[in-house]
Amino acid sequence: MTPPRLASLALAGARHGFFGRAGGVSEGMFASLNTGLGSSDVPANVSENRKRCREALGAVRLVTLYQVHSADAVIVTEPWDGAGPRADAMATRLKGVALGVLAADCMPFLFIDPEAEVIGAAHAGWRGALAGVLGATIAAMTSLGARPHRIRAALGPCLRQPNFEVGLDLFEAFTSKHPDSEQYFAPGAAPEKRQFDLAGFGRAELVRAGVERLDDLGVCTLGEKSAYFSYRASRRANEPDYGRNLSAIALPAAP
Repeated sequence: MTPPRLASLALAGARHGFFGRAGGVSEGMFASLNTGLGSSDVPANVSENRKRCREALGAVRLVTLYQVHSADAVIVTEPWDGAGPRADAMATRLKGVALGVLAADCMPFLFIDPEAEVIGAAHAGWRGALAGVLGATIAAMTSLGARPHRIRAALGPCLRQPNFEVGLDLFEAFTSKHPDSEQYFAPGAAPEKRQFDLAGFGRAELVRAGVERLDDLGVCTLGEKSAYFSYRASRRANEPDYGRNLSAIALPAAP
């Protein structure tokens, strides 16, 4: 299994991958690499899928969070089993422990400061992005010795403009807090709709936090629904649940 990777992270020494649907054992609407512990998939299949991702990264452990669309970031001092703490970002200096975030349209960001040997991962839907989860991730990494200007960040598959159509309430929520965010909204199919460039907003948030090196996989989950799980695609298909894509990063385990 060889998931998409970005050169900026690989050259900095990070083991990482933006996993999609391929390479797993799940069936039906979860086919095939569903890694979501909170889904209604067969638990044994999810466990096997997560194991395959961990092994592809060469990591000893894989940790994910009980994601709640918050601005909360945690420091990983030791790996855990299961869903993990309620948060949406994490940072660590542990080697061989993969930090993973789950998404099915939301933004998955991976981070590394190669000099400080600090990594981070963040799940950012529009709620988390508006709340400030990306800045909180940089702050968590900084508390471990990272420096924003040294951090390399990468954005994986997520819902992209023009597939991300929203109402005026969301437009007003962003522009009232960030007046300059109007530039990330284009006219929608109807006067009361807007097309949101969440990825553009997320990248700008990291620039504001001091990050200078940022890559973007440029993949839309809804636009490539056969390759990636998409919440909106599942809703359009009237499916009762949906799979989750894993994006994960690890420092190489000590020899």
